[in-house]
Amino acid sequence: MLLEVRTGYVKRITDPDIRSLAIEVMGPNVATTFLSTPLSPVQTLGIRLPIVVFVIKNLKKYFSYEILIVDDTKTRRRFLVSNFLPSTKVRPFAANIPLKMDEGWNQLVVFCFRFPFISLT
Repeated sequence: MLLEVRTGYVKRITDPDIRSLAIEVMGPNVATTFLSTPLSPVQTLGIRLPIVVFVIKNLKKYFSYEILIVDDTKTRRRFLVSNFLPSTKVRPFAANIPLKMDEGWNQLVVFCFRFPFISLT
């Protein structure tokens, strides 16, 4: 896992709401503080199941995540989901999707098998 922190921090904390361990990633800019896996952009995680689940706490700060999917034609498609995007923007190989989070902890379910079809419409 690549951990990039230029200004900010990444630490393991015990969250008081769920009374469990969590990883807190904080920084003044989402572009300069992030986690990335796998380490090399030419590698893949090899995920075969079509669903990825994130459990994210709304800290009332900017948040985004990016998923790069390699489809069955070996085409790379990038999907950026963020709470600071005003509207959806779709291009042939990329899509920017706005995200609304509720107070506290949010479960974000990503149906990866649908993403390639969304980007082509």
